[in-house]
Amino acid sequence: MATVKAVMGNLTVAERQVLTAVNSGASSLSFVGSGFIVLCYLLFKELRKFSFKLVFYLALSDMCCSFFSIIGDPSKGFFCYAQGYTTHFFCLASFLWTTTIAFTLHRTVVRHKTDVEDLEPMFHLYVWGTSGVMTVIRSIANNHEHLSRLGTWCWAQTGHTGKVVHFITFYAPLWGAILFNGVTYFQVIRMLNNATRMAVGMSERSYQPDPRSDMKALNRWGYYPLILIGSWFFGTINRIHDVIEPGHKIFWLSVLDVGMAQLMGLFNSIAYGLNSSVRRAIYERLDLLPEWSQRWLPKNSRSRGQQQDSELVSLKIQDQQ
Repeated sequence: MATVKAVMGNLTVAERQVLTAVNSGASSLSFVGSGFIVLCYLLFKELRKFSFKLVFYLALSDMCCSFFSIIGDPSKGFFCYAQGYTTHFFCLASFLWTTTIAFTLHRTVVRHKTDVEDLEPMFHLYVWGTSGVMTVIRSIANNHEHLSRLGTWCWAQTGHTGKVVHFITFYAPLWGAILFNGVTYFQVIRMLNNATRMAVGMSERSYQPDPRSDMKALNRWGYYPLILIGSWFFGTINRIHDVIEPGHKIFWLSVLDVGMAQLMGLFNSIAYGLNSSVRRAIYERLDLLPEWSQRWLPKNSRSRGQQQDSELVSLKIQDQQ
């Protein structure tokens, strides 16, 4: 096993402790955020539609990724390997689930297909199968004599071959997913913008969409690809720097790398999970509380929850009209 000095480069003990705290704090926030979405799906039957089922699988992957990031013990060989490979598997699954959400939206809105629910078994095979294959390839190709225990996580490699394998099995699928999501959402947004302009121009049409609601949904979709970019941009730069200058760590870059990557679950839970359907389901349950406790709640919470609908569902209906 590589020595701590060789693994950590020029980072001091205090800096490693900061990285450990950042990892634990960010992972805990993601675990709570993802767990909240999972809990909402299990408790609220009205959320168990196909579009939100994909969000549930995304949140479940994020929750597992955050959980193993927290409990992994780099001081013990078995737990170090367990943390490294389980984190690799579930982080891969997380951003692969985002591609299924983008694909579903594109197939429904742009291609006008209604068979997306029949593709669920293929989605599972694609996500879990790809994640499993990439993790196995990394496991076989890794040189376990050079497994890096970076103070709080165990998935980096100090050997040149291990670093190359890490890029191929993790960062290549990651940026492939980012590219796919970006192109897909661009096509969906362009399609809906054109449809909205045509609808507004047809004065005899009885149904007029709310442009503010449409633009809010479109703007929200535009942020989805940015979540993966923001979460893993610093990690990618850090890995490239590590290849160019092995053993020389940049502390502030490592902090951004760890913090942003471990916050991915929280970002996903807010962007994908906290849509209007979830908020409405929560508001409806809050109405069941005693009258005295409702005085502490916003007065317009119920009306807002009733007026809004899930972005995916509402736009699918609008597209079919």
